[in-house]
Amino acid sequence: MADPIDKPTPVAKPGPGLHPSSGNAGSHQDAALDDALEKVMANARAEARPEVPLKRQWDAELEAEMEAALTGFDPKTFDVAREKPKTTDRTQGTGRDRGQEARKGTSIGKVICVRGKDLFVDLGGKSEGVIPLDQFEGEIPAPGAEIEFIVDHFDTSEGIQHLRLKGAAIEASWENLREGVIVEARGTKVIKGGLEVDVDGIRGFMPISQIDLSRVEDAAAYLNQKFKAIVTEANQREKNLVVSRRDLLEQERAEQREQTWAELEVGQVREGTVRSIKDFGAFVDLGGVDGLLPIGEMSWSRIQKVDDLVKTGDKVQVKVIKIDPVARKLTLGLKQLTPSPWEKAESKYPRGLMITGKVTKLMEFGAFVELEPGIEGLIHITELSPNRVRRVADIVQAGQEVEVRILKVEPDLKRIALSLLPAKGKETAAAEEDDEEDVETPTAPKPERKIPLKGGLGDKDTRFKGLAQ
Repeated sequence: MADPIDKPTPVAKPGPGLHPSSGNAGSHQDAALDDALEKVMANARAEARPEVPLKRQWDAELEAEMEAALTGFDPKTFDVAREKPKTTDRTQGTGRDRGQEARKGTSIGKVICVRGKDLFVDLGGKSEGVIPLDQFEGEIPAPGAEIEFIVDHFDTSEGIQHLRLKGAAIEASWENLREGVIVEARGTKVIKGGLEVDVDGIRGFMPISQIDLSRVEDAAAYLNQKFKAIVTEANQREKNLVVSRRDLLEQERAEQREQTWAELEVGQVREGTVRSIKDFGAFVDLGGVDGLLPIGEMSWSRIQKVDDLVKTGDKVQVKVIKIDPVARKLTLGLKQLTPSPWEKAESKYPRGLMITGKVTKLMEFGAFVELEPGIEGLIHITELSPNRVRRVADIVQAGQEVEVRILKVEPDLKRIALSLLPAKGKETAAAEEDDEEDVETPTAPKPERKIPLKGGLGDKDTRFKGLAQ
């Protein structure tokens, strides 16, 4: 069906000889309306056509003026401002990224000065940062000193970077509490399964297994103590905050481990902390690296129990004896820091000296006697009594004090031979020495017989002759 607007229905025009006032007057009015409607539609179609570009509407005079003004213009001689690439650095944001993960890793800057409660640091590139002074536990670095820091966030209102020391705690609020940030907690109450803590006015929970690297039996020892911890769970809607001190200690140990291994050398004397005690020795932490201190390397004297000499948590000076870089094993010594008593043993214990000692250990072949701390000698079972000894315990007992005689000293082998037998007289000793010489001197061989032996029965022959007579 045709559109009545686009294609109006044609109306018959009045024929010749008809007067407008006649009965065809209505037809003339319709024709007039059609003409008017045709003009309106034509104007609408003209307006619907695409607009002429603005440049074509300029008159010739304006175009001439523009061409004259741009004569000799070379765009290559001008620096055109380029759009800066979008950065993924959260520190360049709007300041909403207050968390410690705003920029990964650490950086090094130079101290400028101290103003008020902040330390200003030169970050390079005409930019500065500030670190709160309360983050420094010890002496505040002097101007010009280099420090290691982590970017916390960028303050757009002040146009400055807010920094923090590596491992420093943030001022906690529910806005910046998230997993991985470091906070300062204080133990307030022992509850089932752990410790209730206060983190800048926010109540949190620390499981007992996350308090320390070693097992904690009683969490009450950490009440009213302040310590740093890592947030492991934070839910503002449920008001749930869980922190871990152990995770932070493990991170610090991991950072120290590689540095310590690079510095270790055989013969070094280092300070360590006793972490655990076993029957065979103690494990000592030298700064991220655990070394074994065997019970035999603790003292020159015999030790029955390790905890008789060291306790868990003790600070001790130890000497590095052996390093296995492949297996990452370390052997330490404690007695090596004191002079060995065997250095003067030969001159102090001459042969034949009678001295009193204490029996320390019984064996099947004899008994060990301590002459002084670190010096032990052996009484062989044959030197316990002039008579035959079946059991050592029949003659001496452990802990018994006995008077012994020095038989032989071997300082290189760290051995001393002892005897319980009384000292012998000089004549007897001289006779024994002669006997020893006789035994040691081989007898001269008998000369060969030059006259051949004759046959016969010898004396038996004579006896038999007498009987025959």
